[in-house]
Amino acid sequence: MAGFWGAGPVFLFPSGTDDLLSTKKWGAGPTAVALKQSGPWTYGGLTNHIWSYAGEDDRADVNTTFLQLFLTYTTKSAVSTTAMTESTYDWDAKEWSVPLFLMVTKVAKIGSQMISFGGGVNYWADSPDSGPEGFGGRLVFTLLFPK
Repeated sequence: MAGFWGAGPVFLFPSGTDDLLSTKKWGAGPTAVALKQSGPWTYGGLTNHIWSYAGEDDRADVNTTFLQLFLTYTTKSAVSTTAMTESTYDWDAKEWSVPLFLMVTKVAKIGSQMISFGGGVNYWADSPDSGPEGFGGRLVFTLLFPK
C-alpha cells in the first residue's frame, strides 16, 4: 500500500485571448494532493484555492476553491475505470460547479511510445444558472514518458 501527498503553490495567469475564456486576473494560492494505492485501487483528492490580486478592474475578482476527488480501478491489462469530480466553488457568487465523470482509459504502445487513451461521460450535478447542464463527454489522449 503506497500513499503519496504533496503541497505547494498554484498560480493563475491572465493568458486567455477570449473574454469568455479568461478571468483577465492574476491569482495565487495553496494546493495539496493526497492519494493511496492499494492493489488495483487508487483513490484520493487534489484541492487548491485561488485569490486574485491583480488584473483588469472591470473583471470579477477570483476567490475559488477547486476539489478533485477520484477513485480508480486498474486491471492487469492496464485498463482503468475512474469515477471522479472536478468541482469548483465560487466564494463570491456562492455557487458550485459539480461535474461527475465516469472514464475508461487504456495504457498501450504505438511503436516505442507509451500512450494512454480513452473516454467517458460526465453529468453536471450542479452549476451556475449560466453554466453547463446535463450530460457530456470527454476523450483523452496522453503521451507517457516513464523513467
